[in-house]
Amino acid sequence: MQTALKLKGGSSVEPAEEATEMQTPLKMKGGSSLEPAKHLNSRRTNITEDHDSGSSGSRKRSRPSTGEESDGHPDESQKFERHIENKSSISAKSSRLMKNFRKLEAAYFMTRRRVIKRDKSMSRNCQTSLECKSSATATERSSLSNMSSKGGCNGDRQRGWINSYLEGLCKYFSFSKLEVKADLKQGDLLNPSNLVCSLSFDRDGEFFATAGVNKKIKVFEYNSILNADRDIHYPVVEMANRSKLSSICWNGYIKSQLASSNFEGVVQVWDVTRSQLFMEMREHEKRVWSVDFSLADPTMLASGSDDGSVKLWNINQGVSVGTIKTKANVCCVQFPVDSGRALAFGSADHKIYYYDLRNSKLPLCTLIGHNKTVSYVKFIDSTTLVSASTDNTIKLWDLSTCTSRILDSPLQSFTGHMNVKNFVGLSVSDGYIATGSETNEVVIYHKAFPMPALSFKFNCTDPLSGDEVDDSAQFISSVCWRGQSPTLVAANSMGNIKLLEMV
Repeated sequence: MQTALKLKGGSSVEPAEEATEMQTPLKMKGGSSLEPAKHLNSRRTNITEDHDSGSSGSRKRSRPSTGEESDGHPDESQKFERHIENKSSISAKSSRLMKNFRKLEAAYFMTRRRVIKRDKSMSRNCQTSLECKSSATATERSSLSNMSSKGGCNGDRQRGWINSYLEGLCKYFSFSKLEVKADLKQGDLLNPSNLVCSLSFDRDGEFFATAGVNKKIKVFEYNSILNADRDIHYPVVEMANRSKLSSICWNGYIKSQLASSNFEGVVQVWDVTRSQLFMEMREHEKRVWSVDFSLADPTMLASGSDDGSVKLWNINQGVSVGTIKTKANVCCVQFPVDSGRALAFGSADHKIYYYDLRNSKLPLCTLIGHNKTVSYVKFIDSTTLVSASTDNTIKLWDLSTCTSRILDSPLQSFTGHMNVKNFVGLSVSDGYIATGSETNEVVIYHKAFPMPALSFKFNCTDPLSGDEVDDSAQFISSVCWRGQSPTLVAANSMGNIKLLEMV
């Protein structure tokens, strides 16, 4: 832990020296930050040397018992197994804590410095405004009032940032692994490639859709996949397209409505209930990479294309109602969660642009920090944005700090996955960030820390034949959380699809 489609065309902060003094007392607890030290001490005698030295597979073991003991205590064995599992979980989390101690420490001081810097800036602004007061009496009263409010605000901010850090720490260690809930077995004998380019859950998490180079949109029922043990899983709806599909997105209000984009530059809206095309827009001149419905205004749809344009569509009209022209290919578009009047998009010029759609001549903010193509952008909330790039990083941005139309200081840079040439997917949920990797792994981060919290490696089997295949050529091609739950769906370049859950 210390350590599809082809695109066109971070670092750990060393903590302050005095921080190292904190490391010794923390290490002495041996990861006891996860539980009170006394509690761990009282239970320590129950852990045998066998448990510490055994493999992960041998940690779950049953205590041998006679038939007489079983009759008297039928659930003793299960209790003992749960006890051992809990111990294993605590041990794993403790190990993860110590391995990432330096990065956790650096994140703490980085957060602290950010708050101090913001307070100093606010203090300077306050002094400037006070100097402009014309009346000495008014100035004195204002100063006294400001000092009082400043003290209160500083206290609130101090509590706010440390509470935020501790909450992030708690969420980072809330889960121990990604577990496979279901393996979706499906394949298309008529297509040589089953690469899945996009995954999307509907508004209720009841259905999820897949789309890719096999030119088909397939809709599966979540519960039936989860509960059925079948050799082949069949979609409840399948809709054919004339071209390879690059992106899909469900309407967050109209449950049966699904938008798609394809390699021919066509944007389409489908009626899933009737399994038919509802609307088709052909204004883009080249391949469309991304589509997104506004959650705040479900009649608004955005698309980004290789022709260097972002188009805004009103699905009641069937034509574009606005166009933003750029100099480079647009790879991804995203509306904020609470507004249909703003839009962010990522570009092949390595930048992210944030627009107020009421004035689309100039971007409200340009985010600079990536050094290769920006492949995905996602909003965590109305002002916090996550971007992914083929420069091997994911970056976290706070739009509220953009004061001069340029933002070149991300809050966080996440590293630990590999992404240098493919679309590997990006999805956010409750502060957790899921992405794919060109190592054929799903990687989970939490927004508070720059290193992975969890990862899961796909097996190397052909979805049709079941034969082992070369792992080096495979990569995760799409990921999507199921709403705000700990469950997500992920697919790789071979067409393997899995439902995963953080446990």
